[in-house]
Amino acid sequence: MRETMEQRLARMERAREIVAHEWEQFQHVRGEGGRASCQDNPEEFEVQRLGQFLTWPMDLLDSYASDLDAADAAGRNLLTEKYARMMESTEPERYARELAPHLPALSPDRVAEQEEIIAIQVAWAREFHAGYPALGAGMRVLTTAEDTLAATSFETYLRGELGTYSDRTLALYRALVDGLIAAGENLTWRTVAYTVILAGYEDLDAAEEAHATG
Repeated sequence: MRETMEQRLARMERAREIVAHEWEQFQHVRGEGGRASCQDNPEEFEVQRLGQFLTWPMDLLDSYASDLDAADAAGRNLLTEKYARMMESTEPERYARELAPHLPALSPDRVAEQEEIIAIQVAWAREFHAGYPALGAGMRVLTTAEDTLAATSFETYLRGELGTYSDRTLALYRALVDGLIAAGENLTWRTVAYTVILAGYEDLDAAEEAHATG
């Protein structure tokens, strides 16, 4: 069923509400070196996060919004937890010693489900990088094997983010991924297409040309 204009506007409003809520939590994330420069750039944060959430259906947005509300009520910060989980790859000893004991445990079945999604999305991202090399060059490296202390890969970032979702949100996210597979679509393509338009480009091709010649 095609989305009506009213439904699209409602979905966009919900996505913006989620970005605002994430930004609020992001302000309380504290890294080892103190506050990061990106925590003082709400415009860039909005473009990057809104580009992702505009690809989501309303039920998924509603579920993740509930996750954020539940985290607040429980004294948790999903953004802090996301970056902490990413450190399992970038700083494994510190993660095991200082961070893992304070994070909600994920069952083996839950981890397996996440890894299936991650494998699909890494393949999509690799396909996007091949089609839009200039844009791809400005994005995260692709795989966890490429992680360094200074640069975290798309794979590791996604693993950290999925690990913060409730079981319901992850199930709805998997339904989104499966639906795109069935339709022969690529979630990275859709996400970056929204992102570059939000950043002021006409479309992906215009953004690719600008990055190739810039």
